[in-house]
Amino acid sequence: MTRRAIMFVVGGVAVAALAAGAAYAQNAGGQQAGTQNTPFNYEIKDGQRVPKPGNRITNPDGSWREETRQGACVTIKEGGADGSVKTTRKCD
Repeated sequence: MTRRAIMFVVGGVAVAALAAGAAYAQNAGGQQAGTQNTPFNYEIKDGQRVPKPGNRITNPDGSWREETRQGACVTIKEGGADGSVKTTRKCD
């Protein structure tokens, strides 16, 4: 084989692998296209960090309460005015 033929074969394999990886990443886990779930308080949509939807209530004294739903489970985080955080998880 000539050098040119080898370069075309290697380039073709690289392009095919890139296209397959992009298609898999787009449809991973049956999620909406362009959305990636993370274990943090943000999601990645179209390459950008976006805060996860959750209802957080902040009180005037600095304490707060946040509920996050993951499937049939609800995670409740409560933060005190002194900085303490309590996490409770309930599954139905």
